[in-house]
Amino acid sequence: MTKAEHLPTTSLSEQQFTYLVNGILDGDIFLFPTDTIWSIGCDATNPVAMQRIYNLKRRVPSKPYILLVSSIEMIKEYVHQVHPRIETLLLHHTRPLTVVYPNATNLPPSCMTTDGSVAIRVVQNDFCRQLIDAVGRPLVATSASISGQPFPRNFGEISSEILRGMDQVVKLRQDEKQLHAPSVMITMDQKGEIVFLRE
Repeated sequence: MTKAEHLPTTSLSEQQFTYLVNGILDGDIFLFPTDTIWSIGCDATNPVAMQRIYNLKRRVPSKPYILLVSSIEMIKEYVHQVHPRIETLLLHHTRPLTVVYPNATNLPPSCMTTDGSVAIRVVQNDFCRQLIDAVGRPLVATSASISGQPFPRNFGEISSEILRGMDQVVKLRQDEKQLHAPSVMITMDQKGEIVFLRE
């Protein structure tokens, strides 16, 4: 696979960032702080890596994960259409916002529900944005917890079982005590109305 070269600087050292990106391209699963909660991630176009996360979380594949992208333009590579109302909302919403879109495209079946929909969020922090741009693909993001257990509100609440299952753990924000929560989640119904799935 193509290796990362001349990557943008982040809060990680360039060497750490390059190692992380190259690992993701090679199929690593990793633990990282997002613009919401600590999450388990991988290359969303790698079904083998995604299956490893399903196995670790003991989660059924019929419940796909949220995908993270770096921009609205990147969303358009993976869905047939972004409704103008959704695009306006994404531009102006101040909290992290996950949108469920119908008719996903250019993604493996493991990213989609049985009806072909996909949940995508444009990240709102620089580290995640730079990471996604360096990888060049969407990233999976799922709570760093076993399925059915509470999500960790900070790094200190992540279980040892999850930590042991990671190929890499991002060394950022691990000492934070602030408690975080998942994103707002919406979709648009057939009448063009916004429906809140999680507030």
